[in-house]
Amino acid sequence: MKLSTPLFAATTLAGATLLALSAPLAASAHVEVDPSSTAAGSYSLLTFSLGHGCDGSATTGITIDIPETITSVTPTVNPGWDIDKVTVDQAAPTEDAEGETPATRVGQVSYTAQSPLADGLRTTFVLSLQIPEDAVGETLAFPVLQSCEVGETDWSEAVVEGEDEPAHPAPALTVTAATAESGHGHGDADVIAADAAASTETTATDDVLARILGIGGLVVGAVGLVVALASRRKTAA
Repeated sequence: MKLSTPLFAATTLAGATLLALSAPLAASAHVEVDPSSTAAGSYSLLTFSLGHGCDGSATTGITIDIPETITSVTPTVNPGWDIDKVTVDQAAPTEDAEGETPATRVGQVSYTAQSPLADGLRTTFVLSLQIPEDAVGETLAFPVLQSCEVGETDWSEAVVEGEDEPAHPAPALTVTAATAESGHGHGDADVIAADAAASTETTATDDVLARILGIGGLVVGAVGLVVALASRRKTAA
């Protein structure tokens, strides 16, 4: 009993510590996009989250590839980062929301850090765009190339249903059927504001949940240690 009780306490504390460390790491394992689904034809704010470097190396920039079916993108200013929109020719020009048929579109959006983002620090990048009206049921992938001081990580692998997730999956969202609340009108400020609020709320919830799990793990470990020490003293007395 004298040996098993301290062993139990040590095991409990170790498990709690691992839980505390793994929870926040799990929340930022990949480059992700939020929301993960949105309605066809809707104007959306897509938030790409980044919380790690390339094998520990600080991030110097990211380049987001835009699906061919999306013709117009407006990047949100991110303090400390320079923005560049790369224009490409459209293979098959389509009519946009203004009734025009542009010959070019934004094929990539690049953010370059004015000062490298250290590994373990988190930031987000927000793009405003319209989801294609005829894309219901499709999965739109936004491959991201993460450049670092040493090396780079290409988040471009496709996720195949029924198969294991690849090491570097591309951020992607599912296009759902449009509803009356989806917001098809150009400049629908209420819809865009709601999307932004939902995105911020989801991100905040993920962070809070990770912290709660971590703190909870430490509390459980601490309680186990106190109980073990009290039991040992009682046995010794």
